[in-house]
Amino acid sequence: MQNGRLELSIASDLEQVPRIQDEITDHLRSHQFGDRDIFGIRLALEEALVNAIKHGNREDRGKKVHVQVLMHHDRVDILVADEGPGFNPSQVANPLADENLERASGRGLLLMRHYMSDVTYHPPGNRVTMSKARPGANGKK
Repeated sequence: MQNGRLELSIASDLEQVPRIQDEITDHLRSHQFGDRDIFGIRLALEEALVNAIKHGNREDRGKKVHVQVLMHHDRVDILVADEGPGFNPSQVANPLADENLERASGRGLLLMRHYMSDVTYHPPGNRVTMSKARPGANGKK
């Protein structure tokens, strides 16, 4: 870690997710993020990591998931990338639509958007950047 930057890579193994969450939580605490923000970031991070492992890399332990945390004075950016072919997030069904209420897919993306200030997918859809503004930064919560 240098200058507020943390880089991690893991095999596509769901058992690695809590370790990554704990490392990033420690990093956030050391940069004075509060418990409420950390809770939401951990949840969004879990969804991004699980999606990368299950859907992106199809749980192929030979493929890696790469995580970068970039700390800024007004926000944190978390980049998660897998080695899969990618996807188009606009083609994921709205989990709140009546016909999808009992389907499991799409809820993770909804949670990520809810808990983070900004979520951006990068083509071809195997990389996501999630940003969380510090309270009071740029008028965002």
